[in-house]
Amino acid sequence: MFDKILVANRGEIALRIFRACRDMGIRSVAVFSEADRGSEYLRYADEAYCIGSAKAHDSYLKIDRLISTAEVSASQAIHPGYGFLAENAHFAEICRSCKFEFIGPTHEAMAMLGDKNTARQIAKTANVPTVPGSDGLIKDEDEALKIARKFGYPVLIKATAGGGGRGMRVARDDEQLITGFNQAKTEAAAAFGNGDVYIEKYIENPRHVEVQLMADNFGNVVHLYERDCTMQRRHQKLIEETPSPHIPESTRKAMCEAAVRLVKQAGYTNAGTIEFIVDKSGEFYFIELNARIQVEHTVTEMLTGIDLIKTQIMVAAGEKLPFTQKDIKSTGHVIECRINAEDPDANFRPCPGTITHFFPPGGYGVRWDSHVHAGYTVSPWYDSMIGKLLVKGATRAEAIARMKRALSELNIQGVKTTIPRHLEILNHETFVTATGDTTFIERTWK
Repeated sequence: MFDKILVANRGEIALRIFRACRDMGIRSVAVFSEADRGSEYLRYADEAYCIGSAKAHDSYLKIDRLISTAEVSASQAIHPGYGFLAENAHFAEICRSCKFEFIGPTHEAMAMLGDKNTARQIAKTANVPTVPGSDGLIKDEDEALKIARKFGYPVLIKATAGGGGRGMRVARDDEQLITGFNQAKTEAAAAFGNGDVYIEKYIENPRHVEVQLMADNFGNVVHLYERDCTMQRRHQKLIEETPSPHIPESTRKAMCEAAVRLVKQAGYTNAGTIEFIVDKSGEFYFIELNARIQVEHTVTEMLTGIDLIKTQIMVAAGEKLPFTQKDIKSTGHVIECRINAEDPDANFRPCPGTITHFFPPGGYGVRWDSHVHAGYTVSPWYDSMIGKLLVKGATRAEAIARMKRALSELNIQGVKTTIPRHLEILNHETFVTATGDTTFIERTWK
């Protein structure tokens, strides 16, 4: 087992990893930018080092400074958390070449699955359902038109290296296809340094369901059930829950088994998440694999009682998974609300500033994961998420009631937050009856 781990991240996920390390008797090393200097959460690490100015490109994305800090602190491993360099195959390769274990998949697997087109081909080989579309990358406008006409409009143009909705366009006719094809290529090239795109049939009004997986270095792969992430806007998740309230047990079983097949086919290790969309008829299709721990991993932890960060560290240290598939139990119903410093009535405009008053919720079945406190300044330099509120109930109805109570208790003043919008969603008949799709929030609150 490792003696010391450097956490190449900040905020909520950094604190989450510090705590896991403390539970395991492992020393942790924090890195911080000038914008985060003096933040309370840093004291939960055993050591802390400044690595640059507020801009992420001058600090949290500086690979050379992260490696130098790992060397100076005599760390043995680096945990990337989520965001920043978490899915950067080059960073993973450099970590290992410099003799620091990267707590995540191999850089080869990350690079292979980070390319969405390649990932689709692997999924097909593993007999995992994929959305009908092009067999490979689209070379030019003529080929794009040929593919779109073959499968019929609407189609989705997707960047093979994309993420977060960038490099993605929906086309409903030839004119939109040509425009969207060129826009997607340009946007993807600027955002990811790779302008390659492919085309899929566009699934109208889908639901979004993902499967959490964990794999060790001995060929053992397990799923930890699914999470429903349908409540989102512009591909950004707002509410996650498990079990998914709209799929039958047979679909849940087939989806989880398909996810395991894909991971085995790819030779993937450590934590990963397979994302699927589910159409109106109940058919599910592979979208992509997220080669990291996710924001919403806490949902699965509450469902199963398994510490995913601890398990990540154990696997990276060369240990076998401490559980088998039959050991993993799904109990109750879990809901998570992402609390962001944003104004939902102003198109979710980020609202940085100082939190003047803070009171967290509590009680049975409630979990609050956050690094903020009264006096904490929400920085304009980074993601606006300030915490994750989770509840667990014996049933979905009980979980919804508990979440509404917990949201009403959560008192954050000084910055606008998404708490009021979460309460509106939870009280909406479409959410209560689990009949919404990924466009529900955008259609309902314009």
